[in-house]
Amino acid sequence: MKKLLLILTLIAPLGAQPAQNVQDAIVAEVLADHSAYEFLGHLCDDHGPRLTGSAANNAAMLDTLHQLHAMGVEAHLQPFKMPGWVRLEDEAVMVAPIKRKLRAVTLSYVQPHAPFEADVVYLGDGSDAAIKGLDTQGKIGLLAPNAAQIRGGYNEIAQELGLKGIVRTCRVNGGQLLCRTGSFQGEPINVPVYCVTQEEGKWMERSLARDKPVRVRLHTRSYCKEIDTANIVATFPGKTKDTVIIGGHFDSWDLGQGAIDNGIGVAQLFGVAKALQAHAKENLRTVELVWFNGEEQGLWGSRHHAPTLGDRPIAAMVNLDMVGFPKSLNALGVDALVPVLKAFDATLGDRRHADGVANANWFGSDHTPYQLAGIPAITFGAFIDPDAVRYYHDFGDTFDKIDPKMIAESTATIAALTYYLANAEGLGTARLDRAAVLALFSDKQLVERMVSSGLLPKPESGAVSETAK
Repeated sequence: MKKLLLILTLIAPLGAQPAQNVQDAIVAEVLADHSAYEFLGHLCDDHGPRLTGSAANNAAMLDTLHQLHAMGVEAHLQPFKMPGWVRLEDEAVMVAPIKRKLRAVTLSYVQPHAPFEADVVYLGDGSDAAIKGLDTQGKIGLLAPNAAQIRGGYNEIAQELGLKGIVRTCRVNGGQLLCRTGSFQGEPINVPVYCVTQEEGKWMERSLARDKPVRVRLHTRSYCKEIDTANIVATFPGKTKDTVIIGGHFDSWDLGQGAIDNGIGVAQLFGVAKALQAHAKENLRTVELVWFNGEEQGLWGSRHHAPTLGDRPIAAMVNLDMVGFPKSLNALGVDALVPVLKAFDATLGDRRHADGVANANWFGSDHTPYQLAGIPAITFGAFIDPDAVRYYHDFGDTFDKIDPKMIAESTATIAALTYYLANAEGLGTARLDRAAVLALFSDKQLVERMVSSGLLPKPESGAVSETAK
């Protein structure tokens, strides 16, 4: 199938290129500079996790803003409101076949309730075939590690099956948990939804398979509330109004320090700001660096920022979410960006990406709201040591997992790409039309995830939802 024919005019043929000596100087300085790594260590150790709306998140934002101002960077807070959530001490206890406090964590947007006990029923992967014929009324449903992530609809599922609660088994072993959002739309979840360790989830599964009753007690105290938060926006005005946006989410979950997810991106943006301030304060295009809040709970910061752009001419958005050692550039489904990224890759010499340029869209991070607005987006394929990245969203997501060489190498490449996109002549700003936007998300799995998140309507409705407009 010919993909995205309607955007052939998005990128005009490239003309004069950015100055190679300036790009090389940016790379050399970033590789030799440890300040981005040190800045991340300061945020992690002195502020802790950055759950959106928390005092720690607010303090870390102000600290970051102060550091940018100290470098002479023009930066400000972009306030917005969002459906927030406050975690308190929630409890999940197995009371049969033995009594044992489970290592468990609630999904965001669950609501407080009085403690209760109920029998557990195994739902497998949650598919129709797995739940067919099960007695689920008044029980707590246990989902397998391979169950699809439900980014909305917990209320509907609980009502349909008559469940009093839902327990998800973590997909990673080793006593780990994965914090996650319970609703991309911020709607309160009326039944408790917990994630438990793979070991304890499978323990309960084995007991039920042997017809040994399992009973669990749940007591949820966490609650929803509207919160005031903000994005951080740093601007490097260009010779034209054409703009390149480089963004990454500032917030994290609250069990660890948010060093990997997404402290890496927070540090990279800091390093890019420092490199531009030193070597390329003014470019052909305006450069806007954005630290988003609320990504973990539903992409709230990018969903706020993207509409504020109005009809501004945006050349591209680059998303930095857990970008480790860069291995490839990804045009995220926009064919016209591929030659641009290949041309940039060629300027890197022996630092060229091992896997070249990819062109596959995916969902789940801050590039999505820009794509829905018709703005072409870019990200990276990158490597993070599996022994470090496995801890993201959990207690072990701490600064000691961060490789300083990874921060330097990745930031150097990102800063070079930023400079290149800000100065390459012929880079167009035409928005993708609605047909081209929908084509980006035509893959069945992407459609399912977008629909379950409320960002696209169900296919039979035949129209893009107001959220996506």
